[in-house]
Formats: sequence, C-alpha cells, structure tokens
Amino acid sequence: MKIRDDEEEQQLNLAPMIDVVFLLLIFFMVATTFIEREKEMGLELPVAESGDDVGLEPDEIVINLMRDGTIRMSGEDVGQDELAERLSRVARRDPETPVTIRGDRAVEHGHVVGVMDACRGAGLVNLGVMTLDG
Repeated sequence: MKIRDDEEEQQLNLAPMIDVVFLLLIFFMVATTFIEREKEMGLELPVAESGDDVGLEPDEIVINLMRDGTIRMSGEDVGQDELAERLSRVARRDPETPVTIRGDRAVEHGHVVGVMDACRGAGLVNLGVMTLDG
C-alpha cells in the first residue's frame, strides 16, 4: 500500500454557507421595513367586532390621526392643506390607490371626517379605516 505525503489537506468550503447567511439577513431586513411602515407609537386604535383582516398593499397610503388631532403621513406631520395637496398628487398617478386611515380611539370624529373629505376631494375612493380585532 502506497501512502502519499503530498496530498492536499481537506478543507470545508464556506462560501455557499456565507451566501445563504447574507440572503437571510437581507430577507429579514426587508421584511421588517414593511412592518414598521404601519406602526405609529402612541396610537391606540379602536376595537371592532366585525371587519376583514387585510394586509397592507405595497402602494397603500397610511394616514395616522393622533390623539391631539395631528395628521401624520409617511412619518411626517402634515396640515390639512398639505394633506390635500399630497393626496391630489397620488390621485393623479392612480385614483385607485388604497388609503388606510388609522385614527386614535380618542380622536374627535370630525378629524376623521376631515381626512376622508380630503381623500374624496383629491379623487381617491378606495378608503379604509383600521381597527383592532375585538
């Protein structure tokens, strides 16, 4: 039996495993950014017994109404006039763009109606109100 001393030392190829780890990392980073889009700290949604459980669509607009009546869109505070202007721009691109209104349970009903009027005035008709399951 002949034994060779010049044989290469066996090594484990880690490149495929590193590729998989990076792909998983990218997947989780992208997935968490979609979750953060709809969350707004300090916003307590009302509870509803009925309704459909639907997820957010990629082009959906989420408008948050804070307890003090502040309107927040895309993470920025906006006034009623600026809201109407932004919604008009969106409606020109696609009038079927879905809009979800997330109002705090303590916000006055008039503020919610004002946002709905701004959406309808801009030409957006696909409106929804987000609540918690109860």
